[in-house]
Amino acid sequence: MADGLVFNNILLGGRGGVNPGQLTVHSMGIRWKKVGGQGEARVLNLEKANILAVSWMKIPRTFEVSVKGKDGLYYKFTGFREQDVSNLTTFFQSTIGITPEEKQLSISGQNWGEVDLSGNLLNFLVGSKHAFEVSLADVAQTQLQGKNDVSLEFHVDDTRGANEKDSLMEISFHVPNSNTQFVGDENHPPAQVFRDKIMSMADVGASGEDAVALFEGIAILTPRGRYTVELHLSFLRLQGQANDFKIQYTSIVRLFVLPKSNQPHTFVVVTLDPPIRKGQTLYPHIVLQFETDFVVETTLMMNEDLLNTKYKDKLEASYKGLIHEVFTGILRGLSGAKITRPGKFRSCQHGYAVKSSLKAEDGVLYPLEKGFFFLPKPPTLILHDEIEYVEFERHGTGASSSQYHYFDLLVKLKNEQEHLFRNIQRNEYHNLFDFISGKGLKIMNLGEVQTTDGVAAALSNDDDDAVDPHLERIKNLAGGDESDEEDEDFVADKDDGGSPTDDSEEGSDVSQEYKDKPAKKEGKKEGAASKPASKRKVKDGDEEGSKKRKQKRKKDPNAPKRAMSGFMFFSQTERDFLKKDSPGLSFTDVGRALGEKWKKMTGEEREPYEQKARDDQKRYKEEMAGYKNTPANRDSGNESDSA
Repeated sequence: MADGLVFNNILLGGRGGVNPGQLTVHSMGIRWKKVGGQGEARVLNLEKANILAVSWMKIPRTFEVSVKGKDGLYYKFTGFREQDVSNLTTFFQSTIGITPEEKQLSISGQNWGEVDLSGNLLNFLVGSKHAFEVSLADVAQTQLQGKNDVSLEFHVDDTRGANEKDSLMEISFHVPNSNTQFVGDENHPPAQVFRDKIMSMADVGASGEDAVALFEGIAILTPRGRYTVELHLSFLRLQGQANDFKIQYTSIVRLFVLPKSNQPHTFVVVTLDPPIRKGQTLYPHIVLQFETDFVVETTLMMNEDLLNTKYKDKLEASYKGLIHEVFTGILRGLSGAKITRPGKFRSCQHGYAVKSSLKAEDGVLYPLEKGFFFLPKPPTLILHDEIEYVEFERHGTGASSSQYHYFDLLVKLKNEQEHLFRNIQRNEYHNLFDFISGKGLKIMNLGEVQTTDGVAAALSNDDDDAVDPHLERIKNLAGGDESDEEDEDFVADKDDGGSPTDDSEEGSDVSQEYKDKPAKKEGKKEGAASKPASKRKVKDGDEEGSKKRKQKRKKDPNAPKRAMSGFMFFSQTERDFLKKDSPGLSFTDVGRALGEKWKKMTGEEREPYEQKARDDQKRYKEEMAGYKNTPANRDSGNESDSA
């Protein structure tokens, strides 16, 4: 207790509901860190010198502690027990020199009282007890209704509602002419004075509605579309043809500026907490894509007094430079969010990332100083503190280690969740291994006796003309120049057809198993001499049939086109979109990505394509029936029947 107090499962109130976290009270101040979730965690630090007052209040089922800063902002922490409040009071008195004040909660249900405007809060008091409070930072507009009523409208951005079901939209206050707190006159009644006071503290009105800066036609990859990005004083707006998002700056946790390797584009990622919602999908990261070499010039739509006071040393009157630098510079000045850029890692092509795939989506993996970031879809941020271990895995199978052109990187988190980054080029192994080792992350290979040495040996070979591993495995199973005699002990169901993604140990087991088979065959030949003869006859018959089958029939150009499957219709639809999003993909990679995407689709999602396949099958049967009834086909059919 001398060093400080730690409280778990403490809720910090704010936009998007309450967030659970860990609160630490120490001699230097207060620190709260969000617990749970993934990626960048929200952290709140209040230094001892910036704490002005502390109060606590008994609320239903728990206690609430309120901390007021010298900047006028209030912070509400809930989830304390009665003994916790006693310990906090003693610690604040002895260490920080502040005596927490006790406040009472009004439970009478009355809606008539006084209004206390302090800092960023509006407190409604019934007698001397607190009834409720609202944040003035959330007020979007105020309106005077009649002579005595004032209504407050609140910001409704797309981050609010991500963690809660209901949101406060509007509240109305009745201010009678006899009010003595807000004294007015005939031209300015008390309600007008009350409204003007709120407008001055909440910074609403016409100046708050105009955009400070505007960026048109920006490509956003998540959520996908082209948007006009408006930067306002307290929020940013993404305005597209089909969607419109409004995001408070208080929801922005961090900004990432990540150039794409060997491409004229730069990713700018806006990380949110809470995330925005689109339907039932939550988006914790907004991925914007800018042209790297595009230069813009803009002047901020902000009055000079505000620029020289509130945003002094944060914003400039005008900007000229690369579009992604101008955008992040203005957004950082308005929101106060920090910017993260690529660190010391460099790929073989001197880029900041390596190509890989995650969940059947191709993209790039950025090894950063404090984490990994996979972009563009699905945007996945993994902090080093969340990682239990990483594992390098071989990609493909074959008898020789020189046949591995790619490898996979498995990242397992402390919460048992796993992320598998596949199809990383083998020449990136040493760069990634050195970077991960330098960060002190645990590296292990499950099932590998030689740990990472085995992977290093497999990936160190620079021979790009290596034999196809699938073909080599077929040759191994065939036994080279051995007899074509059928093997009685061979079970087809146990062979997976030589999949190039099998583990190398499985391939070695199959080879060892096959080496043991000739001994079994010799023993059987000695015990049953008649069987090989009968099998040879069958084999001879098969050879004659195989010669007949080798004679290919000429394809009739007038024959109907065969029916397509549902997957083929799906591929026709999605192939162009996939190529447009990832223009560098090879034909094989496109087919692999489409296949994995098809596997993950539900029956309901496949139904439109399956219906097309059924219609096409019906078309094929009808055309085939007509084709068989043509004179040429009837004659050939009769000849075959007579034969």
